[in-house]
Amino acid sequence: MTKKALQVVTALLGLVPFGTGLVGMMGLSDPLYASLGIPDAPVLDSNLRFLSGVWLGVGCAVLWLVPRIESQGILFRVLWGMIFLGGVGRVLSMGFAGWPPAPFIAFTALEIVGAPLFVYWQARVAAQVSGAALNRGYAGLAARP
Repeated sequence: MTKKALQVVTALLGLVPFGTGLVGMMGLSDPLYASLGIPDAPVLDSNLRFLSGVWLGVGCAVLWLVPRIESQGILFRVLWGMIFLGGVGRVLSMGFAGWPPAPFIAFTALEIVGAPLFVYWQARVAAQVSGAALNRGYAGLAARP
């Protein structure tokens, strides 16, 4: 549960909303939606592009915080909170519209179960880093004559 491991995993996961947000900006022309044969619907296309832009922004924010992950606890929790709420939406969709393909069930598990685990991991890393800094400070004070 090191800082470096959290940074690597967070960066990799941050590439998901970044990349899928970019692709989703294609609206109904996005390969995922185009393959479903959905008829052109301006409101749906507009909403897909808007939400993809928001998702792209989430990816940018996640990638931005990676170098300073130990000190960005609030932003980290807000982003994972948003992802958790997205998972709640997927669960509602499963209840009302039926089961999606298997990858989307895995995404839902990451969003619902993974979000709290990542928040916990970041809090542990932040505590370790601040504890180490505090110990360095005490060591510096003890070395003074």
